[in-house]
Amino acid sequence: MQSIDALECCGHCPYYKQCTGCISCEEHPLGIECIASKYINQHGMEAYHKWKQTLIQKIKSLDITGLNLNELHLLHGFYMNLAYPIPSGQSVKLLDDHKVYLGNQIEIERSDRCYGIVCDDRYLLICEYGCNGTDPELILFQKYSSLP
Repeated sequence: MQSIDALECCGHCPYYKQCTGCISCEEHPLGIECIASKYINQHGMEAYHKWKQTLIQKIKSLDITGLNLNELHLLHGFYMNLAYPIPSGQSVKLLDDHKVYLGNQIEIERSDRCYGIVCDDRYLLICEYGCNGTDPELILFQKYSSLP
């Protein structure tokens, strides 16, 4: 297997044995787009780590009470693609089940709810939800320019 960074990606992936690795799959492990593979192939490993830190600082600067973010992890879209209620009464999913994003789940102190953070090279999504993703509420969905 050819991987960009086994500790970052493959070491935590439940599909490790089924995948051919980030280098040989041309940014599409398991046939899905991976933000880490894409970014590292375009800009290099050092730039990827700097970019992650820039994203973390951007999120911290939003000053959302109780959102204490220190790390972004690689997460499959189908784990995080919640259906958010909209004013019409319908629900809408904003992510792609077939992508790997950067994200994290932060437990809200003295609450049974969590913050969910999801981002890639174009969008930042922050939400709040209950146990197992129930009753999701969209806090922020923002498009931004990719950071080189």
